[in-house]
Formats: sequence, structure tokens, C-alpha cells
Amino acid sequence: MTDISRFTLPSGQQMAYRFAPGALPAVVFLPGYMSDMEGGKAQATLQWAKAQGRACLLLDYTGCGLSDGAFADGSLSQWRDEVAALIDHLELASVQLVGSSMGGWLMLLIVEKLGDRAKAMVGLAPAPDFTEWGFSQSQRIELAAGRTIFEDNPYGPEPTPTHARFWSDGERHKRLGAEIAFDGPVRLLHGQADPDVPWEVSLKLARALRSADVQVHLIKDGDHRLSRDQDIALLLRELAGLHEG
Repeated sequence: MTDISRFTLPSGQQMAYRFAPGALPAVVFLPGYMSDMEGGKAQATLQWAKAQGRACLLLDYTGCGLSDGAFADGSLSQWRDEVAALIDHLELASVQLVGSSMGGWLMLLIVEKLGDRAKAMVGLAPAPDFTEWGFSQSQRIELAAGRTIFEDNPYGPEPTPTHARFWSDGERHKRLGAEIAFDGPVRLLHGQADPDVPWEVSLKLARALRSADVQVHLIKDGDHRLSRDQDIALLLRELAGLHEG
């Protein structure tokens, strides 16, 4: 197991990460909402990269996992800047971003920060703009008024919070309504049995991307997590194909 390292952010908070050195571009895994680098997909990506001699970076956003901070203080803007700062700190000249769920939205923002250092993207049930389509009108009214909302959590015992800070920041970072200026290869994997993020979101993202090299893989019986052995095998095949290409 690659040891945990800690990066001190300009805020003074420490961000936990695992980094395996190797050939570039480095594979950078971006977890989903309230997720961390100990998840099955992230760990499988790290083990695959090490076996291939590829550099790989796993990380916990502040307020998540082993990093400092409170989740209620997090936002897409903050996590984008943290990840970009960590990539700079590690002096990674080129990266391939893998974004799971919310991480698939965050990777679009990070690509804008990294410019031509971002060589490819892989989205796993990517959820860009979910502040737009993921909430009812009554929930949006509550969030706009500065109140936290809570929803049933099918993946754990505690309800899932959405904080007004996160929601209002997300509203400023919606990307599906205009062209996304990225020209590298993009692979989008989405389960058609996903109860959380409609698979049509991946089709909208594919249309918005400027790149001509975009492929969408729909898994008919795939759920939101895409953590089954066959789902992870598909992810690793796509990563291998990007490297070979």
C-alpha cells in the first residue's frame, strides 16, 4: 500500500494523498461527493497504475477522509484549487483525470486550471451541473435561502447533507450550457440503472465537449457506484487504451 502523505495548503490545512511515482501522464483520481481515496475504484486505479509503471495520485478533499477541515466548508471552487495546488506541488507536467460522480464535474473545472497539462479525462457516472437538475424546486428554495438540506443516503446510515455554500458555488460553475474547451480524449462510463445521476447527463456532457474524441459507454445494468468487478475492469481497459493511444 502506498503511504499517506500530507500537503499543507495555503490555508494551513493539510490535504491527505497517496502518490505513486512513475511514467507520465499521471492518473489523478477525483472522488465523488463525500467520498475519499479509500474507495474501490480509486484503489483499483492505483494498483493498476503501479503495475503499469504509471504515476498515480489519489487524494482526499478537505473535509473528507483523512484531510483536515469540515465538509460543510467545502465547495467545487475550493476543491478545484486544492487539487490544482497539489498537482503543482508534485510537479506533474501531464495528467489524466478520472472523475467519479461529483468528481466528474470537478475534473472539468480542474482542466480549465491546468490547460495543456490535462491530456485526457475519464468520467464515471459524471454529474456536472447537479445543482441544476439534482434537486426539487422546494429544495432549491431552501438552499437559496442559506439552509442545509438532508436527503436519505442509500450508501450509509447518516442522511446526506447539501450545504448552501456548496450549492451556491456549484450554481456558478455549471458547464453543460456551453462548449467545454477541451480537445483531448474523453471516456464517459455510465450505468443505465443509475438512480442518482441520469445516464443522459453523460450524453449532454459528450455534446458539450469540443473534443472530437469522446466515447460514451452505457452499462445497461450498471448502478451509480460502478464498483462491480466488471465495471472496474472496464475502467482499467479504458485507462490502458488511453495510454496506448
